[in-house]
Amino acid sequence: MAPWSKSSWQNFEALQQPKWADEAEYQEAIGSISKLPPLVFAGEIRNLKKDLALASEGKAFLLQGGDCSEDFHNCTAPVIRESLKVILQMAIVLSYAGGKPVIKVGRMAGQYAKPRSADLETIDGVSHPSYRGDMVNSPDFTAEARRPDAGRMLQGYHLSAATMNILRAFTRGGYASVQRVHSWNQEFVKSSPMGRHYDRLAKSIDQALNFMKVVGIDTDIPQLNQAIFYTSHEALLLGYEEALTRQDSITGGWYDCSAHMVWIGDRTRQLDGAHVEFLSGVLNPIGMKVGPKHDLDTICRLLDKLNPENEAGRITLITRFGESIDKHLPGLIRRIKQEGYKVVWSCDPMHGNTYTAETGYKTRNFNDILQEIQCFFEMHWAEGSVPGGVHFEMTGQNVTECTGGGRNIVAQNLTENYLTNCDPRLNAEQSLELAFQISEMIRR
Repeated sequence: MAPWSKSSWQNFEALQQPKWADEAEYQEAIGSISKLPPLVFAGEIRNLKKDLALASEGKAFLLQGGDCSEDFHNCTAPVIRESLKVILQMAIVLSYAGGKPVIKVGRMAGQYAKPRSADLETIDGVSHPSYRGDMVNSPDFTAEARRPDAGRMLQGYHLSAATMNILRAFTRGGYASVQRVHSWNQEFVKSSPMGRHYDRLAKSIDQALNFMKVVGIDTDIPQLNQAIFYTSHEALLLGYEEALTRQDSITGGWYDCSAHMVWIGDRTRQLDGAHVEFLSGVLNPIGMKVGPKHDLDTICRLLDKLNPENEAGRITLITRFGESIDKHLPGLIRRIKQEGYKVVWSCDPMHGNTYTAETGYKTRNFNDILQEIQCFFEMHWAEGSVPGGVHFEMTGQNVTECTGGGRNIVAQNLTENYLTNCDPRLNAEQSLELAFQISEMIRR
């Protein structure tokens, strides 16, 4: 077998890659990105792996969330802040009410590319290349907008860098201080039952902090005034990922410095495929989506290739089964336990619960999402396994994309503020409601 290198994936079949319109333009963009600074650093990546090792043992909990596919136009301070705010809110609920440290990982600063089920999209007899995320083309249905443009990868890098910059500023500059928990409550959520519930929790935290001060415990410490926040995205565009893969000067290992954690999707985890080859050599924590069509033997062989040392924190299995979870998850858990693999188990309750409403909008129902999470926890408990995390598509904007929740959004409400270019997302209120529900399960 040929030795791994950051370009060895090019000797394997790479699925879900755009048909770039101009090869010279593509090579120029990749060359430019390879000379630019990393977006994250090897030491940060190693820290996340250590945190995830704790989650695999039930000593911490993974909260991973953000946009289905980030939008170039939404790379603004207010939009980034609002999404971060929701994740901070959810994390404080899960850690304070659930009694467990929470690992905060955003689908942010690089989630600009999406796999598609078909290369072409046809509307009224007209066909254009499918929209593959803003790093590839535009959602507008015209020939020019849908042309895969390699220059967008360079633009995606710069916007990811801008997002990283503001995330670091918010999480380390005082905004994420536990003493500011009241300020994280969005205006449109405050008057809701979930908002009031959150405010009561925030008051309890205030009382706890005040007691610490009264008895002379210093609360001016990084653990209370800063937040550790990691980024993640699907490692889909392999040229882009290769360009940001760097050799660590301390350890000599190779790290994909486009994000702290990268994941491989259901459509690209072929054992002999380019994506698995690439990810087998970088030392980042790797997420692997597992849907209903998985094969148990193949999953085991993938784990052997991606994590030959069976290192805790290296692999997060992100299950996405929808209503068929009872048919697939117990057998998967038993096989992983039988083989002795060390993994973080995370539930993606979004992708298996997508449907088209009678109004024609693609949506997800809050109760279906909650039901899958409850089943995920109960099945792990029944099998003596550890439910280690959740993986959401959500936003801080007041969208109406998923039905149900405290405001009981119905199909007719979807038109009111349906903003996604891709899959429907939970809004802040729905996300907060789920956090309270999950905190009860964690505390068990």
